Amino acid sequence: MGSLVLNSESVDSDIYLTLGLKELGDGVSGSPWILTLLSSLLESSVQKNEMLLKSTKTKDVVTLFHGLRAPSISIQQYIDRIFKYSGCSPSCFIIAHIYVDRFLQETDVHLTSLNVHRLLITSVMVAAKFIDDAFFNNAYYARIGGVNTEELNRMEVKFLFSLDFRLHVSVETFKRYCYQLERESPVLLQIERPIRACSIKDSWSNSSVSTCAATIAR
Repeated sequence: MGSLVLNSESVDSDIYLTLGLKELGDGVSGSPWILTLLSSLLESSVQKNEMLLKSTKTKDVVTLFHGLRAPSISIQQYIDRIFKYSGCSPSCFIIAHIYVDRFLQETDVHLTSLNVHRLLITSVMVAAKFIDDAFFNNAYYARIGGVNTEELNRMEVKFLFSLDFRLHVSVETFKRYCYQLERESPVLLQIERPIRACSIKDSWSNSSVSTCAATIAR
């Protein structure tokens, strides 16, 4: 398999670079904008859902992805951490976002501060396995996510069965989610031209990553 990226011949290069779905070149570092946009969207969804549950005095469905308390690490910090240590492509985070949406649509679960982190590490791991040429084993992703391996194994199985193993993402769906993320921050990102197509990258190489400590509270 190859990494899902945008074709530079058919996509506006400014959008391509701004979203962080294309390497900027030697000497350029920093997290792709897509990570900031995704974290902003997820933070907003969590806040809205928790307000809704509180106002309606509704108890959310408890799943394998729920912790006893919300982790101290923010969604933005957690996403940056996953990106830093997993070595997965930026496109993985869009695919993971699509998977999480599918999971929520297939269940009665609301995205909250108690489950968003576990859903993130699980969905990114599944996305990396599906679209990237190189990926790590579950034990390594568990260390990144701050959960134990057995727990991540169970969450992966539950996640896949909840999706009915529907992991394929069409070009049109990928484009739609790119538009959605772009609209989340019209002030930060002034993107006017549409994303027209996606293609499969022929190859992707993984760089060495350092170890990291557990962060998820139970």
